[in-house]
Amino acid sequence: MVTFETKVWEKDWEYILKGNYLKEMISNCNFNFSKKQVIINNVNNRQLVEKYCKQKIQEGVIDNYFVVEDFESKVLEHFELNVNSFDQGYYYSIAELVGIYQCETDFLLHFSGDSFPVNNNRNWIKEAIDIMNNKPNVIVANPTWNSKFKEAEKESFEQIENFYLSYGFSDQAYFIRKQDFIQKIYHEKNKDSERYPKYGGELFEKKVDSFMRNHQRIRITDKYCSYGSINFPRDWFSRKILRNYIVKNRINQMIEKS
Repeated sequence: MVTFETKVWEKDWEYILKGNYLKEMISNCNFNFSKKQVIINNVNNRQLVEKYCKQKIQEGVIDNYFVVEDFESKVLEHFELNVNSFDQGYYYSIAELVGIYQCETDFLLHFSGDSFPVNNNRNWIKEAIDIMNNKPNVIVANPTWNSKFKEAEKESFEQIENFYLSYGFSDQAYFIRKQDFIQKIYHEKNKDSERYPKYGGELFEKKVDSFMRNHQRIRITDKYCSYGSINFPRDWFSRKILRNYIVKNRINQMIEKS
């Protein structure tokens, strides 16, 4: 059983919840998800964003949504964290932890709102489940970022089947076993994890990276499947008029240049 998840915030919810962007994002994963959920964080008009999430539920695109502010206290208590645990990285991190906490299935696939999976008709998720079930030290899987397959290979220390093995973790895209990530693993540091941006503080992905390196937990990266990570335009014209056109074409351009 696998949950699909993405998150939205003030600067991207219109791209994701209006039009077919979210439906295509899910379809491109080539997997029959048991649950599909959206995490809402840091929006100006909560009722408006919820309205569009409810519409996606009625359309059958998702099953549920969760607003971070409704769960953050409970989630922080569970993981024995507080706002200061993240330094200035709290708002970069809390949505992911709420998603993990609310996940009802064995596995969770998370894409950030600006990361779009590229469809190549491969069921990499099923293969990842088989590997993770047979290799307990493998705790995260992901497609290759921006079709940079040579870069993924360079970062790896070994290969198995259709995946590269490496350390490292990104919150752009991750496939995880809930049982691993619902534990209190977000209190560790590792010098190699200091490569993450300083402005993010002790953010979620940095904490996970530290835990993985300290305990020799491995990431597998698919050799053939990819996702494009983009920055959405923030000006009014692009957001209101050219939303879907810009998103799709910028992803295609990024893949062609890689």
